Amino acid sequence: MRWITRPGWPGNLLAMAAGASTLLALAPFDVWPVALLALMLFYAGLRELTPRQAMGRGWCYGFGLYGAGTSWIYVSMNTYGGASPLLAIVLLVAFFAALAWFFALPAWLWARWLRRNEAPLADALCFGALWVLQETFRGWFLTGFPWLYSGYSQLDGPLAGLAPLGGVWLVSFVLALSAALLCNLNRLRARPSFLAIAVVLLAAPWMLGMALKDHAWTRPAGDPLKVAAVQGNVEQELKWDPAHINAQLALYRDMSFSSKPVDLLVWPETAVPVLKDQAQGYIDMMGAFAADRHSALITGVPVRQEVHRQRRFFNGITVTGEGDGIYLKQKLVPFGEYVPLQDMLRGVIEFFNLPMSDFARGPEDQPLLQAKGYQVAPYICYEVVYPEFAAGLAARSDLLLTISNDTWFGTSIGPLQHLQMAQMRALEAGRWMIRATNNGVTALIDPYGRITTQIPQFERAVLYGEVVPMQQLTPYLQWRSWPLAIVCVLLLGWALLARRMARTL
Repeated sequence: MRWITRPGWPGNLLAMAAGASTLLALAPFDVWPVALLALMLFYAGLRELTPRQAMGRGWCYGFGLYGAGTSWIYVSMNTYGGASPLLAIVLLVAFFAALAWFFALPAWLWARWLRRNEAPLADALCFGALWVLQETFRGWFLTGFPWLYSGYSQLDGPLAGLAPLGGVWLVSFVLALSAALLCNLNRLRARPSFLAIAVVLLAAPWMLGMALKDHAWTRPAGDPLKVAAVQGNVEQELKWDPAHINAQLALYRDMSFSSKPVDLLVWPETAVPVLKDQAQGYIDMMGAFAADRHSALITGVPVRQEVHRQRRFFNGITVTGEGDGIYLKQKLVPFGEYVPLQDMLRGVIEFFNLPMSDFARGPEDQPLLQAKGYQVAPYICYEVVYPEFAAGLAARSDLLLTISNDTWFGTSIGPLQHLQMAQMRALEAGRWMIRATNNGVTALIDPYGRITTQIPQFERAVLYGEVVPMQQLTPYLQWRSWPLAIVCVLLLGWALLARRMARTL
């Protein structure tokens, strides 16, 4: 197996397979050891390569990761975007090839400036820091695509207890560090003192993660709230069809009228497929119904506002009945809610002209939603996949809420990956989360990231359950990623300095 560490296509193909195998570590497969194995193969494969060769190997890993892990985007391109199968495949391959550079560039950086084969222990620590850097960067660059983080594999694994300490990125750091240490144990046998340190660094995080897995970082802020989340299961082809709008409004009205009395009645993203000012009479009627039941109705509805004398459209949430507030989505989905370079792309193919793909970004520092006297942190669809963004809202809240419409991705595994990330946000925050979707998975998630009740996908039904408002902050909500960021910067700076000193001696 020596060819794993050598340049050439055998090693590159293995790197691509390692990246693709990460899919098995995430939802819905959840075979978490695969994530550790994939990282071991990736790390070992960079050991003897030149910077240019390492860049190619990193690109292969990234292409395999995205090619397998986000292949579900084909559904939105072909089925709902109007692209032919061939065109959809071409666009998808181009998308994977572009995203693969998120791994190619760090691999080049690793081989050029950071790798220290003569110091295996320091090398492993630096690799963990660089891994966190690349995950953070791909969640930020050009608004980010924070999908397929290796830390999500541990939602039900031994490291889950670390998420409230440092978020999903701390879990990713431990996975990358563990992978590098395992690869280097044999090289450390000649130096017993360093081997002992490596064993401690390898074992301690896993033991701590298991010890803290069911630790309660937060406590109830009030009595349980009864929840009803309506899953309308409206087909995407009908969602924005003017001929079917009244039928959709009637559907959510009738399902709510026939539902059990609850404290919180929740509808999914754009359940009201009409601009809020145009549907105000309908919303007021439903608000009066909710108030009569002593309930708060929370629903997704697009909002039109005038900003700097320009008419802008927003993807929004509104609360009525025994609650109040409007939230405008801040993290927009590229091509789904806005089109980059739209002057060039609109009209080229139908995919670049999807319904409601001209939303504006909501302002920062919006107030949280108010429902039944509690602060509710709102996330619309894609927003829940951003760890730091979600933590900023969660730290001010008693309860988390995410509404979504994953119908764009059909029967693929995309919606299940999305659900897993929502579970991680609940675990990081130590708060209950209500997740209401158009066609699944609608669920209630407890502060440990576990689903307590759910509705199967592609069913029209109402989910009933209870959530508990929570107070106090987990260490992650209190300190966010700053402690981990400082450690990673110090480790990378140490590696750069040591590499430079070694060259001058």
